[in-house]
Amino acid sequence: MRVAVVHDWLVVYGGAERVLESILDIFPEADLFAVIDFVPPEQRAFLRGKSAQTTAIQGFPMARKHYRKYLPFMPLAIEQLDSSGYDLIISSCHAVAKGIISGPHQLHVSYVHSPIRYAWDMHHQYLQGSSMPRGWRGWLARWILHRIRQWDVTTASRVDVFVANSRFIAARINKVYRRTATVIYPPVDDAWYAMGGAEREDFFVTASRMVSYKRIDLIVEAFSQLPGHRLVVIGDGPDEARIRAKAGANVSFLGHAPAEVLRDHVQRARAFVFAAEEDFGIAPVEAQMCGTPVIALGRGGVRETVVDGETGVFFPRQTVSDLVDAVHRFERVEDNFAPGRIRAHALQFGKERFGREFSDLVSRELSAFVEKNGISTPRVV
Repeated sequence: MRVAVVHDWLVVYGGAERVLESILDIFPEADLFAVIDFVPPEQRAFLRGKSAQTTAIQGFPMARKHYRKYLPFMPLAIEQLDSSGYDLIISSCHAVAKGIISGPHQLHVSYVHSPIRYAWDMHHQYLQGSSMPRGWRGWLARWILHRIRQWDVTTASRVDVFVANSRFIAARINKVYRRTATVIYPPVDDAWYAMGGAEREDFFVTASRMVSYKRIDLIVEAFSQLPGHRLVVIGDGPDEARIRAKAGANVSFLGHAPAEVLRDHVQRARAFVFAAEEDFGIAPVEAQMCGTPVIALGRGGVRETVVDGETGVFFPRQTVSDLVDAVHRFERVEDNFAPGRIRAHALQFGKERFGREFSDLVSRELSAFVEKNGISTPRVV
């Protein structure tokens, strides 16, 4: 049985790439496809030695740095990838990967991190971040996003089985595509994210790529109003300079840091702070794996991974005052958070669990597909 694994784009090792890594572990002989592949050689271990077959966008000017600006071309580009020789297609999708063209003899299972964020729930943020909310460029951008939404809905029919990374995203899939999805939570490496042996230290930590929807600016502004509370910020990105300018003396920035440095800080911190409305939000789960409580916006996938009052504290809105109040609430109940119980809760999101659940689902769906269509296939996974 020939297997094709399709990913949107390969640039950094983030949450979606952790899922991709586990899928490649389940299907080690699979061929890999992506719109672009710019992962540097020293960071390619998660790809298990594979190089992706890419689209024409790989050769576009400045594609390595400004690939998101080529979003209007990505639907057409993904359709040019030839997957016709495969029995099973697995797409890992938060943008266009599910739109790859498949035939009636092929089973297409799509693991959806989110319907296209830039065209749906992040529509207005995308326009504002692109500096063209008004004028003719704004109207052109709106028309392009409108066409992308139409393409996104239409290509849902190319998928046989939808898998969502959370109940939050399963609801979005039902809303946008009118399809049901099985929920399989992403894998978190419970062996790597272990509890540290050192005592907790007097600082809070957050870690993220510095892009607008992650709301690191909100976290920095809130802690700048809490001068007695030290915050460590790990990560870099296009908004870094703007965010640094808002920081008080109690906020320090480490920039992009190795995984060992991130884990060490999370293991020693009083709490991990998270202000984004994420589809799943893998960073808060990694923090809980380390026995570290989480202060998080109580919206999105985090409501399925953090228990308010037991493994963390929620705040209701993305405002500085709400986050400041949450920090004060955390301090009042901080002694109630037991690292062992926090980690025990997080273990339900472990890596082995993902491999078992996803391979079982594919096996069931492939068997049903073969039986329904009378297709002869070499073997069932």
